[in-house]
Amino acid sequence: MAISDTIFAVASGAGRGAIAVMRISGPETAQVVATLAGTLPAPRMASLRWLRHPATNELLDQAVLLWFPGPKSYTGEDSGEFHLHGGSAVVAGVGDALVSLGARPAEPGEFTRRAFLNGRMDLTAAEGIADLIAADTDAQRRQALRQVDGALARLTGGWAAQLTRLLAHQEAAIEFAEDDLPTDLSDRARAGASALRREIAAHLADDSKGERLREGLVVAILGAPNAGKSSLLNALAGREAAIVSARAGTTRDVVEVRLDLAGVPVTLADTAGLREAGDEIEEEGIRRAQRRAEEADLVLAVFAADAPPDAATLAWVSSNALVLVNKTDLGPGPDIISGTVPLAISARTGFGLDGLRTRLAEEAVLLAGSGDAALLTRPRHRAALTEAAAWLADAETAVLPELASEALRAAVRALGRLTGRVGVEDILDVVFREFCIGK
Repeated sequence: MAISDTIFAVASGAGRGAIAVMRISGPETAQVVATLAGTLPAPRMASLRWLRHPATNELLDQAVLLWFPGPKSYTGEDSGEFHLHGGSAVVAGVGDALVSLGARPAEPGEFTRRAFLNGRMDLTAAEGIADLIAADTDAQRRQALRQVDGALARLTGGWAAQLTRLLAHQEAAIEFAEDDLPTDLSDRARAGASALRREIAAHLADDSKGERLREGLVVAILGAPNAGKSSLLNALAGREAAIVSARAGTTRDVVEVRLDLAGVPVTLADTAGLREAGDEIEEEGIRRAQRRAEEADLVLAVFAADAPPDAATLAWVSSNALVLVNKTDLGPGPDIISGTVPLAISARTGFGLDGLRTRLAEEAVLLAGSGDAALLTRPRHRAALTEAAAWLADAETAVLPELASEALRAAVRALGRLTGRVGVEDILDVVFREFCIGK
């Protein structure tokens, strides 16, 4: 993956469509575009051109051409776009012509990688672009846009600026100890390191909201056989996603549907009924149900109004569980279950489901946020800040000024890796391989 290559890719997605956008970027872009289109158009002005194959002079397509001379382009280098007719033969013909002129197909994320390497964006903004492409809900979109706009970079950049000042004070206390400088520079640096460590720790203690919003929440439905779990799943999903039967033990595996709750993506999982297994298949289904509940962000503990609360489901009533009494069309059910006032619902009649949806949306926002804050969205963000906080703690307790200075310098490097300012060669492949072709 050489940055000296000229690359191209279809940026408008796979499959047939009215328009296919072919992007080109690299040092030979001007020559390639002029060869195919006859001449270069005015920068950033749409121009209708006939494209011809350079080897045969065969007409390839009539396309809208855009020319973006560097550094004022997405990648920071000379770039162009052909807005082609979307037929596969047209796209293939233009691609063949580009290859004949020395360009090569781009790797996933290579355009954005070049934008990062050319200083057009920092690493967190590049990750935000990938998240924006993958966003399924409004909250995910808001979170990704904030990251693209630099919210996380500005936050960590402010911390890095504070650290740089603290390091300068500490270095001055060492290098100019004999000069007429304040005698408390080292103490100021330690106090500043302590305050900054607490601020970073507060952001780390966010219950992983950014990651949860980016990846989505998991809500597991647990209960005894015939508690109405599958009916509840279908009612919340608005479709017949799971088989419903009066026969107990119908659900043998985990059935999942995707929901959008207040902009938070949620996977709702219906599981096998909790009871003494009748055969090895049901036993495996119950094991999967328990494993899914252990991994879930929220559990819906479902009890039937026409049966006493069962011990197996009672064991899952905890701080991350919503307690429901279903089938209230058959009777009122208990008022208190394990010290908790349950939500009364009927999946069959719809009673109480609007209230349950509201409560689920509230819980989703509580667990994952609304996408309006500058949150950590990836494990590598959390790892970089955790490392920086650890170095700041070392700076606070260092017995020698030189050791405090080295700890502060290491904290600066840790923050720099988050935005890609220093030492990122080993993580670039991990970041950009998540991108789609053409971005």
